[in-house]
Amino acid sequence: MKKLVKGLHQFQTQIFLSQKELFDRLSKGQSPDALFITCSDSRISPNLITQTEPGELFILRNAGNIVPAYGASNGGEGATVEFAVNGLGVKDIIVCGHSLCGAMNALLHPEKLENLPLLASWLSHAEATRRIAIENYKNLPGEDLQNIAVQENVLVQLENLRTHPAVAAKISRGELNLHAWVYKIETGTVFYYDSKEGQFEQLTQYSQLEDQNPPRFAFERLI
Repeated sequence: MKKLVKGLHQFQTQIFLSQKELFDRLSKGQSPDALFITCSDSRISPNLITQTEPGELFILRNAGNIVPAYGASNGGEGATVEFAVNGLGVKDIIVCGHSLCGAMNALLHPEKLENLPLLASWLSHAEATRRIAIENYKNLPGEDLQNIAVQENVLVQLENLRTHPAVAAKISRGELNLHAWVYKIETGTVFYYDSKEGQFEQLTQYSQLEDQNPPRFAFERLI
C-alpha cells in the first residue's frame, strides 16, 4: 500500500498538474476511440501496450477476456458493451488475449478449479474454446495447446459479441469493426487475426485491421 499511496501523491502533485489541459477536457466527458476487452492479468496494461492516453480507450477486463453471449449472464459485460457501442459510439472493439493466460490454463485443466467455484462457473462461458482446443488439437503438448486456447478464445468471444443486439446492428450498417488480438508477454509483440490467411500475424502499422467475418478456428501457433 505504501507504494500505491506514494504513486497517488506523485500523480496528483506532478503528472496531473503537468497535464491539466487533458484532465480539464476529460472532466467534460469522454469520447473513446475503441472498446478494449482484455484479461484481468496484472501483466497486461492496455494503455501502455497501445500508448494511449486517458479517455482514448473504454476498457473491459475480466478473467480470460470473456464476453458471454447475449442473455447468457447477468454480469456487467453486456451492459459495458452496450454502453460503449450505443452510448459512446465506439467504432472498434478489440478482444485481446495474451500468452501465459492462467484462465486458459485453468479452462484446459478443470481440476485446478476445485477450490475456485466462482471462477469455474465464469469459465463455463468459454466452454466452446475448451472443446475446440481439446477436440481439434489434442495431440499438441501442453504449452502449445494453451497457446491455441488463447487464440481460439479470442475468436470465440468475437462470435459472442456478434450476438449482442447493439453490436449486430452497428456491424450490419458498417459502423463497427471487431478485432482479434493476442499480446505475447514474453516479447511485447501483438498479433492480430488475419481472416484471409486464417491465422494470427504480427501487428504492424501496415497491417490490415478491418474485421472480415473471421471463422472460428485459428490454424497457426504464435511464433
